[in-house]
Amino acid sequence: MAGHSAEHDHAAHDHAKGDGHDHGHSHGGGHGHAHAPASFDRAFAIGIGLNIVFVVIEAVYGIAANSLALLADAGHNLSDVAGLVLAWGATWLGRRKPTAKRTYGFGRASILAALGNAVLLLLAIGAIAWEAIRRFETPTPVQGGTVMIVAAIGIVINAATAMLFMRGRKGDINIRGAFLHMAADAGVSAGVVLAGLAIIYTGWLWLDPVVSLAIVAVIALGTWGLLKDSAGMAIDAVPDHVDRDDVHAHLSGLPGVTSVHDLHIWPLSTTETALTAHLVRADATVDDAFTVEIARQLKTKFRINHATLQFETGDGPPCALVSDERV
Repeated sequence: MAGHSAEHDHAAHDHAKGDGHDHGHSHGGGHGHAHAPASFDRAFAIGIGLNIVFVVIEAVYGIAANSLALLADAGHNLSDVAGLVLAWGATWLGRRKPTAKRTYGFGRASILAALGNAVLLLLAIGAIAWEAIRRFETPTPVQGGTVMIVAAIGIVINAATAMLFMRGRKGDINIRGAFLHMAADAGVSAGVVLAGLAIIYTGWLWLDPVVSLAIVAVIALGTWGLLKDSAGMAIDAVPDHVDRDDVHAHLSGLPGVTSVHDLHIWPLSTTETALTAHLVRADATVDDAFTVEIARQLKTKFRINHATLQFETGDGPPCALVSDERV
């Protein structure tokens, strides 16, 4: 296209050289990665190990005590393991460099893993809900004491796992998600304890399926959000934290810019957002300082940390991608 200056500007692609993975490297003058510190590898390993052991304990005693509430909570804690593995995998994948084959790196694997995890969880809670409804028709004796003891162990394990991520929850959204998930699950386990106590003192066997359905509802709420977000990311939807119209208005208001088209915003991973756009500017000369400043603003204002901009003078033939309906 006539009038393009530096078809893809230098500032949008320069990488600071460094050993291993340099956290100070930049795309568009301000592309930074917020990976979990290496010290959290141990926290993830301990948290996953504790929760796997607890899932086995809950499943075994849930079957032995004939408690669907315990089995439902075992399924819930299995989702904790998957969530922790996903979060850990995301930090590990984020450290890997792009390759000639995978030029954007491996961050998208975390999106696909989240989508698969959400689908499996929905299938699992569907089975639990079906069994709970069946038990309303044919109540089955439950060992309330066993339910209480095993669920109480869950409170300790979930709370301890949450504590492992407490110091990193403010600086890394991935770590904060792990912290909040485990803290919430400690509360779910507390609900199971209360159900066991109520069964012991009242003999109301229907409490077990009621608690099971309550746990299903909690999991479903979290899983639906995960399914919606991961599905959106998988088809390159604009991330929830970015307003496309606001970004368009910001770019249109830049000095000398008369119009903006071919604007695309999509997630590179669960933590990184990319942008490409054509900016029409009469003086479309190579200006590294200008592109660096644009990228800095996009990162600061919209958390877009990988920007690629193309400039046009508008004097030549019209760009084939001016229409928003063209990709």
